[in-house]
Amino acid sequence: MSNEANVLVDKDIHIGFRKNVYFFVKRLFDLLCALVGCTLLIPIALIVKIFYIITGDFNSIFFTQKRIGQYGEEFNFFKFRTMVPNADEILFEKLNSDKELAKEYKENKKLKNDPRITKAGKILRRTSLDELPQLINVLKGDMSMIGNRPYIPREKRDMGKHFSEIVKTRPGITGYWQVSGRENASFKKRLELEKYYSNNQSFLLDIKIFFKTFKAVLGGHGAAE
Repeated sequence: MSNEANVLVDKDIHIGFRKNVYFFVKRLFDLLCALVGCTLLIPIALIVKIFYIITGDFNSIFFTQKRIGQYGEEFNFFKFRTMVPNADEILFEKLNSDKELAKEYKENKKLKNDPRITKAGKILRRTSLDELPQLINVLKGDMSMIGNRPYIPREKRDMGKHFSEIVKTRPGITGYWQVSGRENASFKKRLELEKYYSNNQSFLLDIKIFFKTFKAVLGGHGAAE
């Protein structure tokens, strides 16, 4: 084997070792955050339940949904419920009756002034407390603290060529798109940002995302969708 070939092999081994260290440390960080965060889940869940009862909503405070995880495998995703119980039915009714809303949802996969969000839900979203149950997903290994958005299975077709790149990583509670200052970006632009994260994830990028998320939460702007 030539010296040039040996250099290439050594380089590949070095890169592989750095990646393994990165993923190992990242998983340890995820477990630490999840264990600490889950201790807060019970008292906060009690407060959220009381708030919902006060507003006349006696339904479950938890929201579960199938989401796309790493390598395209689906998992049960947990959040505090921020919408009315029959949110999907109301969404499809609104989209069928309002062309402007349908256009907005097609471009962004979300609505700026979503009529389905409850009074309690607005507070939960503004403080990012609705994300807290996702720590259970982090603990289980379905998600990471930092990664791409956990997409809904019906969005797979819309993700197109970006799908295989985005699902290389575990989805995260927060991520590059959320802190990039492009929270109102189109769905297409969001996919490009998340593809960038999948191909460039590193300790430095994760640290930047973590502190930008922390700043956003403290400022009351929320962190992730």
